[in-house]
Amino acid sequence: MCRSIHTLHNFEPPATSDEVHAAALQYVRKIAGTTKPSKANQEVFDQAVDEIEQATRRLLDGLVTSAPPKNREEEAAKKRARAEASGRYATDGAA
Repeated sequence: MCRSIHTLHNFEPPATSDEVHAAALQYVRKIAGTTKPSKANQEVFDQAVDEIEQATRRLLDGLVTSAPPKNREEEAAKKRARAEASGRYATDGAA
């Protein structure tokens, strides 16, 4: 899975249109193998992003859960702590 795509379900406030669009764009980029399609492929690329964005919104709107909504800041802090603990991002200046 693409690391740039993040969980969008069960947050307060709910996922924004920009977040849904960004996830759809990242998905299409990953599948297409390009971040910038050629002019010949731009229309079909944009159409795919729109369709995936719509499907994602329908999915998010239809999902139900009994779990309390997650807090974005708390989840981001947990993610940073996990990344730091795993040594994924060196802080000592070593490359």
